[in-house]
Amino acid sequence: MKKRALISVSDKRGLKEFAGGLTELGYEIVSTGGTAKALKGAGVKVTMASEVTGFPEILEGRVKTLHPNIHAGILARGDKSHMRQLEELGIEPFDMVVVNLYPFKETVAKPGVNLEEAIENIDIGGPSMVRAAAKNFARVAIIVNPARYEGILNMLKEDGDLDGMVRLELALEAFTHTAEYDMAISTYLSGIMKPGEFPDTWFTKGEKIQKLRYGENPHQQAAYYKLNGNSEGTLAQAKQLHGKELSYNNIVDVQAAWNIAAEFEGPGAVVIKHTNPCGAAIADDLCTAYKRAFAADSISAYGGIVGLNRAVDEDTAKEIEKTFLEAVIAPSFTPEALAVLTAKKNLRLLEMGDKKSESQEYWIEPVSGGFLVQEIDKVLMQEEDIKVVSQKEPDEEMLKELLFAWKVVKHVKSNAIVITGDKQTLGVGAGQMNRVGAARIALEQAGDKARGAVLASDAFFPFSDTVELAARRGIKGIIQPGGSIRDEDTIKKANEYGLVMIFTGMRHFKH
Repeated sequence: MKKRALISVSDKRGLKEFAGGLTELGYEIVSTGGTAKALKGAGVKVTMASEVTGFPEILEGRVKTLHPNIHAGILARGDKSHMRQLEELGIEPFDMVVVNLYPFKETVAKPGVNLEEAIENIDIGGPSMVRAAAKNFARVAIIVNPARYEGILNMLKEDGDLDGMVRLELALEAFTHTAEYDMAISTYLSGIMKPGEFPDTWFTKGEKIQKLRYGENPHQQAAYYKLNGNSEGTLAQAKQLHGKELSYNNIVDVQAAWNIAAEFEGPGAVVIKHTNPCGAAIADDLCTAYKRAFAADSISAYGGIVGLNRAVDEDTAKEIEKTFLEAVIAPSFTPEALAVLTAKKNLRLLEMGDKKSESQEYWIEPVSGGFLVQEIDKVLMQEEDIKVVSQKEPDEEMLKELLFAWKVVKHVKSNAIVITGDKQTLGVGAGQMNRVGAARIALEQAGDKARGAVLASDAFFPFSDTVELAARRGIKGIIQPGGSIRDEDTIKKANEYGLVMIFTGMRHFKH
């Protein structure tokens, strides 16, 4: 019995070779519209779908394959009852369906696309054929991905057919293909209906990058996924150049390291432990920035994650290789730096590239039975936005120092206090249950270096006790959001000790 393949594709990569290979294996090719034209142009013999249906394509191609002669040929099981019914109706079965859908996602991604154009790129017949064939995968092979063509042809040439597990795998891929398609349409229409609002139904898709050895702890299973959409400039597209496989905790910490390093305009470095910075600094060159970030808390830096915002050069690499570290993430590494760092067998090196992420706008946080979605905290106060609330005004250098501290505290777990001097962290109080407790930790870590330094708080001071504690330890400037009902007490305390105090008008809670 001859075999038949129905081919109707938007993505025509590899089409000529695949259809030609099927023809050589004895398949009759049935096709539609542009696909048939492309195949005929390539010298492949094609039966038009309209010859099978006995009905022309109508409504400008909106109706081509929605016909019993097509769908019965796809959906019929291989048992005697179904085959007898097909024979009575003069319908021939299909053995393979090769379909991918109108480029809806690509269309709506174009600048200036309108609703009418988007609607015309919603495929109807394609998903119907894909789902029909996928449902009947035991008899009909469904192929939606051009990357499959070569492997399918090889299997057919070697074995004459596809085994059951391959067919099931293809069916899963097909249902995933149509699910993603409908998800894209729903997401687009939600944006049209409620622009600027969160949709009533939130869709997201992840493509598995790798299975991880385990999660936060060895008894937890885990995997690493890339979100749908453009991942350029995100951690998910970073290239691992060297070292052991990344662990779950490595990935979380590497993200934290990159978030901070990317905040700095000048050469900057950060050392991360458990998502918090144990040291961060900026300098005139990367090597100096790294040495100062490491020196900020060299004890905690052991076994940490390093984030750098410039290409890693040989001098910086030589400093890094002196200490046991888990990973280094940077835009790139010079060949000389790689020669130094790859000598450390297990050190993970990740290359981010120079493009900053503009694609990821939302952060998703799972909770029991659901998840939270919020905009990513990208906003940071600029010099022109500052509000000096103290009697004492900051000079230019102190203002820059305060803004540096503010950039760092944004990325520290709440309650968060960061003390800095000369663009280097001196003390970090992270994740404490009260703000004055976080300040005590940061001040104790800073020690005598707190004299003349500045302090940043991720949220307002509920009482003036933190200001008094900081002043007594020699802090000269404070940056905080403001907004407490006791702001006047806090300002009064700052003036009492001759401190500079700046209100930002925004907080940076990080839970």
